[in-house]
Amino acid sequence: MHVIALNWRDLANPRAGGAEVHLEEILRWLGHNGWRCTLLTSHFPGGARDEQADGYRIVRAGGEYTFNLAVPGLYRRVAAADPPDIVLDDINKIPFLSPLFVRGVPVLGVIPHLMGRSVFQEVAAPVAAAIYAVELLVKPLYRACHFEVISESTRQDLIARGYAADRITVALCGIDRATYHVDPTVPKTAAPSLLYVGRIKRYKSVDHLLRALPLVRREIPDATLTVVGDGDGLDALRALATELGLGDAVRFTGFVTSAEKVRLMQSTHVMQNPSIREGWGLTNVEANACGTVCVAADSPGLRDSVLDGRTGLLYQYGDIAALARQTVRLLGDAALRARLERDALAWADGLTWERCGAETAALMRRVLGRD
Repeated sequence: MHVIALNWRDLANPRAGGAEVHLEEILRWLGHNGWRCTLLTSHFPGGARDEQADGYRIVRAGGEYTFNLAVPGLYRRVAAADPPDIVLDDINKIPFLSPLFVRGVPVLGVIPHLMGRSVFQEVAAPVAAAIYAVELLVKPLYRACHFEVISESTRQDLIARGYAADRITVALCGIDRATYHVDPTVPKTAAPSLLYVGRIKRYKSVDHLLRALPLVRREIPDATLTVVGDGDGLDALRALATELGLGDAVRFTGFVTSAEKVRLMQSTHVMQNPSIREGWGLTNVEANACGTVCVAADSPGLRDSVLDGRTGLLYQYGDIAALARQTVRLLGDAALRARLERDALAWADGLTWERCGAETAALMRRVLGRD
């Protein structure tokens, strides 16, 4: 069967993130298990308009801010040449509203998470209002669709918004264990170390980590924080670090290679994730697979990927003092950290892209009436 998938970006895009990893790991699995897959996505400088990836085709059009306008025409062109059996619509940030232009073919919505009112913490009010209004159209326009979500938090959020519970299926993300693993040749850093990996966006609340660091250093004076990632909030974070007098205690790396990201996850003592809302929190479990525990906000998605007291510790979102206390607790108690590291590795071992791909394929067959 032919699957057409819609997503704002693909993995080759310099601004790709967890949503791209999730969707393309599914497409890779499907492609290697007998499905024909085509990903429609935005064009970026240097990207080919049409190319073959590992198990699926990528067709690009439009741009970073115009792909939602280009996707209906692109879909019609590709579908006319090779009609799909089903469409995977990754509903992430600004929805494509694909039921308006997909005809005669079922749409399966893939939802990492809906932004809801948290979008007002990310962009200016007029833009946030527009995104919020478009997101409200998902429920009526996709009313005949089934949805695959990546956490129980997202499922419960959709149900609370009035979506039909029997049309929502949870399929947890996987981890590439060939990439993310414990390496005995990479020890933990000599000094207590903290790590954040992700895009630098306001709703990610990375500033909370900087504000908590002086409190951590009162108890553990040589603790340091490394912030990995790019985004439009990076300059503000650098200014805040200067204002707080953090000096060499915090390091901003910007974008790093996959190999360097893994090395940092392996060598750090504690991963931190202070976001107000996520679909899942892929970097949390990637760190677990590298033998590192997490301190995360008790937020939707993060409470699913971090098992409190087993693979890390949670704290109430926005409580800077609690964030610092939980961080100090892990940095200062080697026995506790070692126990959680063992459980974190076991948790990560059960999260595979093979399972995620197979569960997605089974859901698509049910939607198509072919199970």
